[in-house]
Amino acid sequence: MTALILFGVFFLLLFMNMPIAFALGISSLATLMYEGLPLLPVASNLYAATSKFVLLAIPFFILGGNVMDKSGISGQLIDFARTLVGHRRSGMALVTVIVACFFAAISGSGPATVAALGMILIPAMTNVGYDKSDSAALVSASGAIGIIIPPSITFVIYGSITGKSVGELFASGIIPGILMGVLLILAMMFTYRGRELKLLPRATGRERLRAFVKAIPGLLMPVIILGGIYGGFFTPTEAAAVAAIYGIIVGFITRRLKLRDLWDLLVDSVSQTAVVMLIVGTASLFSYALTLTGIASDASSALIDISGGNKYIFLLIVNVILLIAGCFIDANSAMYIIVPILTPVAAALNIDLVHLGCIMVFNLAVGLVTPPVGVNLYVGCGIANIKLKSICKSVMPLIVAAIIALLLVTYLEPISMLLPNLVSNSVTG
Repeated sequence: MTALILFGVFFLLLFMNMPIAFALGISSLATLMYEGLPLLPVASNLYAATSKFVLLAIPFFILGGNVMDKSGISGQLIDFARTLVGHRRSGMALVTVIVACFFAAISGSGPATVAALGMILIPAMTNVGYDKSDSAALVSASGAIGIIIPPSITFVIYGSITGKSVGELFASGIIPGILMGVLLILAMMFTYRGRELKLLPRATGRERLRAFVKAIPGLLMPVIILGGIYGGFFTPTEAAAVAAIYGIIVGFITRRLKLRDLWDLLVDSVSQTAVVMLIVGTASLFSYALTLTGIASDASSALIDISGGNKYIFLLIVNVILLIAGCFIDANSAMYIIVPILTPVAAALNIDLVHLGCIMVFNLAVGLVTPPVGVNLYVGCGIANIKLKSICKSVMPLIVAAIIALLLVTYLEPISMLLPNLVSNSVTG
């Protein structure tokens, strides 16, 4: 009955279009009151959840991404990628995915990646012969890589919940993110096999060099963030601050950023951070209710029974649960709801929590482009000015490609664990 109240109230409020942060908080309070549990710890729980040092990385990564976007970095990255592969067949599809991977290493957010790149890439793809709905679908799906390739806000939140190293979590997402990009390109090439596409003229060496020089500030951002973390120069939280400062400096040097723009960027970044942290606080309260009422432990026991203690069956169940959850709940909320249930089972089955984290983030990335609540799809529709129905049809082959990549990441553990193991060995060595 307790579980029915907790999840029933939550989904009822969601279907009433209540913001997810309030739906999480109200359903949690309703459950605690029904059980007659004390409400005094609620405030301290909210404070403890939102005051973790690692979460300080979130506002800095958001600010850094906003500043780099304002500085015109997305256009410079697109121009550089276009000079490299734009002349090939499916060249603009290649450009879209390549730039999405690079911009993902700047913004750390899926919807932000779609918003930054869609205005340029969707018209560019339609100009060479792609349907507008297919173009919007590829940009939306490529934007989902934004929460897999570091820096990723979702990985930061997973690390704050489980206590796992954010640096190792970041490393676990690099190869899976690239793998997803490769399969998205292959899916697009398969969809457009035999169809005539306009080829862009091959860029000269001088044009490539000029585009490369202009793109250097954007290309350096992931080098500074990841190189600084894995070189031992600073922590992920400090890396976020360095990224924000670097973005501001680049903006002033390129003269794309004025002092008056800085205030607007700070206000926007604070607003975006407030939304994320409100969800973090109320989602942690939901997690607290799950644990305190025993729902989490009961669900964990049920998962062990259903899987029969087989970790491969358990991981398949995890994928199904997360793919369904990703259709209705945003990634950050899903972390707090599902992690307390999955981590005890994963530990019992000797599944590395870094590997589990990568699987979870990958699943939730697919959720960003899965109807009916795929946030990236709505962003892509708004930019392309098309109906949701048309983009949903176009995105289906890309979702299939993403799920194939997900299964490879799930069952071929070295894909996600190769780089984290190298990082941990270099530190201990």
